[in-house]
Amino acid sequence: MTATAMKHTAVTPSRQAPAGQRLCSKADLVAFSGVAAWLETPQGPKQVALFYLPGYPRELYAIDHHDPFSNANVIAHGIVGDIKGAAVVASPIYKQHFRLEDGQCMENESVKLRTWQAEFKGDAVWIEE
Repeated sequence: MTATAMKHTAVTPSRQAPAGQRLCSKADLVAFSGVAAWLETPQGPKQVALFYLPGYPRELYAIDHHDPFSNANVIAHGIVGDIKGAAVVASPIYKQHFRLEDGQCMENESVKLRTWQAEFKGDAVWIEE
């Protein structure tokens, strides 16, 4: 399977009013890359990987930071790319690709990372539980 690097393409994004928990500011994000954030959940704290793809129809993704193959919190450090038109992140350890939209592992259909709805509210990044 081959992944290609994402390129900046201007597209007008659609945004809805967010609800939930404020995680960070837009300035804390790195374009076409991931950053890790701490999320408080009813089950306890969770590490989330945030990916910012400016100019794409969906610019912001929140996915579990924990890589189930390496048992390490590393997903935010992965390389963002595209497989068959889907935005993905490649785990930096064993290189499995996870779709940012739904967390599905491209190499193993039985593995799926948790995802959250993330949106911008002004310059703040908000996530819905």
